Amino acid sequence: MKIELKQLFSIVGESRDISYSIETDELSGGDTRAGITDRTFASPVCVKGRLYNRAGVVFLEYSVDFSLDIVCDRCLKQLRRAYHYDFRHIVVPELSSETGDNDDYIAANGESIDMNDIAVTDLLLQLPTKVLCREDCKGLCMVCGADLNEGGCEHTTASAE
Repeated sequence: MKIELKQLFSIVGESRDISYSIETDELSGGDTRAGITDRTFASPVCVKGRLYNRAGVVFLEYSVDFSLDIVCDRCLKQLRRAYHYDFRHIVVPELSSETGDNDDYIAANGESIDMNDIAVTDLLLQLPTKVLCREDCKGLCMVCGADLNEGGCEHTTASAE
């Protein structure tokens, strides 16, 4: 979703609400670009927030809500998990030597920003690198592959004795 910012940059006190969804078919390329092959978006990404000009500085504040179909890193069970993240950026007309290469600044090249790119990049960087089905997940037996959450196996009981 492209958002034109010319009016926001020029009028102090101006604001614009954002509320839309990024459909899952648009996200299929996004998760593989980041090297995430065991996570699939189970729902559209709902983006809600606003852009506003306060004292000549344009701020972008928004949240994303979505669900992922993921695999537990210890026991390999499939699960669906809901996520909510909040983000805040300063939008500048262009990056200069003063703003540098700072992740807090979004450059509005051509006086517009692509909210889809910003939202997907932010949420992919925020996702946890390790996902567990529960905090006390015991994982799989290293010998036979039995799920230790469902009970022991002959290899785990023998090592416990």
